[in-house]
Amino acid sequence: MKLGVCTWTFGPQPIDDIFARVARLGFDGVELHGDLESFTPEAILALCQIHKLQVFSLTPGDCDPASPHASDRQAADSYYRDLIDFAQALGGARVSLHGLVGRIRAAEGSDQDSEYRHLVEALKPLCEYAAERSVPLVYEVLNRYESHLINTAAQCRKLIQDVGSSQLKVLLDAYHMNIEEADPVRALAETGDQLGLYHVADSNRGGIGQGHSRLADQFTQLQAMQYAGPIIVEAPAMGPDPFTPVKTGDYLSVLEDQLSRSVSALREHCAIVETA
Repeated sequence: MKLGVCTWTFGPQPIDDIFARVARLGFDGVELHGDLESFTPEAILALCQIHKLQVFSLTPGDCDPASPHASDRQAADSYYRDLIDFAQALGGARVSLHGLVGRIRAAEGSDQDSEYRHLVEALKPLCEYAAERSVPLVYEVLNRYESHLINTAAQCRKLIQDVGSSQLKVLLDAYHMNIEEADPVRALAETGDQLGLYHVADSNRGGIGQGHSRLADQFTQLQAMQYAGPIIVEAPAMGPDPFTPVKTGDYLSVLEDQLSRSVSALREHCAIVETA
């Protein structure tokens, strides 16, 4: 399996510095945070060549495709189209979509059902746009403390059914599943070939082995179901405020230590399974 790391976890570091760190840590590629004003596709492709890395996926910044306000939905549509265009320029990397992080309930004067309908209607034209450009889309399932609409694998599969496009698949994250799924391994199995991307962090959102999640069982399930995508480590340095990767002290050294341990754990597990 190919291993990647989300560039968001490094915080506001220069992108060339992040790529150098990622390569030194032994990853195969990155999930690029979608701050599109900070770099160009050409610059990213050049960094990939220098450091022998791939861009596996793009993860979005803040936008709200389920907002009751038409202006917010239009802004989300425009932003996601820009992400899709950027991904196409990189050769067709996946684009991740999700609700506005931190919005944990329906807006005042709105309700869950109407916002779910807004989300479905927002995704339909984006799927068409992505299909025309051969860019795969994945919808990230977030826990209830970060998003209010899609919190489980089953809900995400229902969303995809309602959108009605094979261009959209499921993004499951071990950290979020630890909160929301009764059985994360079963959630993976039931999602099957609809799984388009997999994120991993331990139960406390630290690196592999820092919490109590039975991650080895999930890795074994991924291999059993012949998951062909990358594993993206999204485990920022631990500390207050989960909505920023920047922590007090030398958080980058802490982050690099837990990422190094995570790479080793993943490589070791894959080697054991392959020789079993």
